Amino acid sequence: MARALDTWRSWSVRRRLLLAAGGALAVVVAAAVVLYLVTKRPADVSNPNAAFHREKKRRPIETLNWPMYGYDPTRTRYLAVKDLDPPFGASEWSFQAGKLLEFQPIVVNGTIYFMDKDATFYALSTHKGHVKWKRDVGALNASSPAYSEGKLYLVNLDPHQAVALDAKNRGEVLWRQPLPERSESSPIVHGKKVIIGCTSGDILALNKKTGAVKWRVRTGGAVKAALAYHDGTVFADNYAGEVWALDAGNGHVKWTAHTQGGGFLHGGGAYSTPAVAYGRVYLGGLDGRMYSFVEKTGELAWSHSTGAEVYPSPAVADTPHSPPTVYFGSQDKNFYALDARTGELRWEHPMGGVVLGSSSVVGETVYVSVIGPNIGTFAYDVSNGHKVWYNDQGEYNPVISDGHKAYLTGTSTIRAFKPEKKRAKAARHAGDNDKGKERQAKGKEGSRSREGSQGG
Repeated sequence: MARALDTWRSWSVRRRLLLAAGGALAVVVAAAVVLYLVTKRPADVSNPNAAFHREKKRRPIETLNWPMYGYDPTRTRYLAVKDLDPPFGASEWSFQAGKLLEFQPIVVNGTIYFMDKDATFYALSTHKGHVKWKRDVGALNASSPAYSEGKLYLVNLDPHQAVALDAKNRGEVLWRQPLPERSESSPIVHGKKVIIGCTSGDILALNKKTGAVKWRVRTGGAVKAALAYHDGTVFADNYAGEVWALDAGNGHVKWTAHTQGGGFLHGGGAYSTPAVAYGRVYLGGLDGRMYSFVEKTGELAWSHSTGAEVYPSPAVADTPHSPPTVYFGSQDKNFYALDARTGELRWEHPMGGVVLGSSSVVGETVYVSVIGPNIGTFAYDVSNGHKVWYNDQGEYNPVISDGHKAYLTGTSTIRAFKPEKKRAKAARHAGDNDKGKERQAKGKEGSRSREGSQGG
């Protein structure tokens, strides 16, 4: 009996030890599963049935304004012009600001407007690049201004403010509006409102005439990027990885969405300015992805992973010689061209340096700048990705245009270029004018000679 009891006790101890070990193993396995689920990188999304509306291709235009960051309120960064593609010869003029130009200028009616890092505001002539006027508007800046009806609107990092200037009166200050925190969100001007974001997480609509706050929305993270606007809706993203669609009239929330985030507890914040086209909202994430959301609902249509953070806003274009495409660079030192509907890769280029700034499409050419040993601006044919031009200037946001010239922003310079074809055409036109004037002059001389003979 004692032996049996000892045997039972021994078996009971072993059983308890086995159960304890099994429980510990289960806990370890469960913890491993939870850790895996928390830290694994979510897979990219592809929804081929998501709404996509291809627009009519824009008709080429001759000259126009580029009045805000990203060209227009949709921030597509695409200018549909013809006869303005590289190669370019030497620059027609070059302007040296002396301070960092992190954000590109705007151009309106023959004048280029921009701010340097120290918040000095410049107005340059597009003809020869000379300074028309300049004004100190703050102490620190990292954004582009916006133009509307003779007025210029801007924000500063230091002091925390929005400012309106009179473009017709040498930049006279019309109003200043204190902001909750710093802002590097290049303004949108829509109707009677100036709409911006702040690092406090606020999105504000200001009265265009007075600067007074008309509505305010608080988001869950710093809003550093510029906002986009289309069809009554303002689109924004933030450092919490939130994507917002707001009624432009009153700030009411239409929908919210979220980026996917990265692996190993890496967040999914966004610094990229959204671009709106084809019924989609495109933006880059710090989780290394480019995203496409359905404009009306916020449904994620697709995501495409790169090897590192995507800081730049995308350029989105449907040109006569290429399909709807999203162009952007990444910190993985590559430049991508993706199908705008599916997110599939059309072509890509290793850049030999980090891409932090946004690209732009002018005509049939996409421009992108690189930071690092391969510093400069590269131009690629949108149809096949072939390199067509390079300039040693450029770090962030490279090229804008008024349809007449291309204006390249370097580290602290702005240069103006004309295509060699246009230069030759202009030279021929000038030569024809000179010949015409010469013939006209000879005709007048002959007429005076005949008149003299007849009078004698």
